[in-house]
Amino acid sequence: MTAFGAVAGRVDAVLLDVDDTLVDTRGAFATAIAAVAEAHLPGDVDRAAVLDHWRTDPAGHYRAYTRGETDHRTQRRLRADLLHRTFGGAPVGEDAFDAWDELFWGTFERSWRPFDDAATFVDGLRAAGVRLGVVTNAAVELQERKLAAVGIDLPVLVGLDTLGYGKPHPDVFVEGVRRLGSVPGRTAYVGDEPTVDARAAHDAGLVGVWLDRPGARRADEQAVDAGALRTAGIVVVAGLAEVPSALGL
Repeated sequence: MTAFGAVAGRVDAVLLDVDDTLVDTRGAFATAIAAVAEAHLPGDVDRAAVLDHWRTDPAGHYRAYTRGETDHRTQRRLRADLLHRTFGGAPVGEDAFDAWDELFWGTFERSWRPFDDAATFVDGLRAAGVRLGVVTNAAVELQERKLAAVGIDLPVLVGLDTLGYGKPHPDVFVEGVRRLGSVPGRTAYVGDEPTVDARAAHDAGLVGVWLDRPGARRADEQAVDAGALRTAGIVVVAGLAEVPSALGL
């Protein structure tokens, strides 16, 4: 049983995540991590494991950043250092980080690509008169550049720098709804993370939609029970093309 019927016809606004929802950030990170591994890690390192380590943030440095407890540079340097120590690289101190980050972040930015279903999805909802906006756990300026680079025209309504903290705090979703000019119960939030995106949006009073793309789950999401989320009232889709019918749009 799905939650589709429960929300059909009552959603007229949609808020969207960016990374791994509209933009293939995992793919861009994979390219950047490959460059880092080539330059700094042993030749036989498992690059898939390195990528998953970066994405899952095992020490919680990025999560601390989204709670407003540290700055962007510090969290990334600490993650870089932990990644090196985990996979046999040299420590990444302050003196080494600028060069490391030039390689990593420069490669990452050059690798931004939209998902094949993103533009059609956005254009279709806009043509149907659905109000659209972005709520993200990155800085507004960064996400504006990212969306512009991949050719997706959406307003970034709330970023991490808007309130000083990010998802899963309910304030973040409510502020996005306010700026969109909607109300929570008539607004869906679509994101790739089951807890930080879909469940948190649901708990904030929005219609939570988990975009569970095949093969894209992080290591710490492998055991997530999609059926249990549906039972809890969260919509689960495998691609953006499924969202309009799931929401009755």
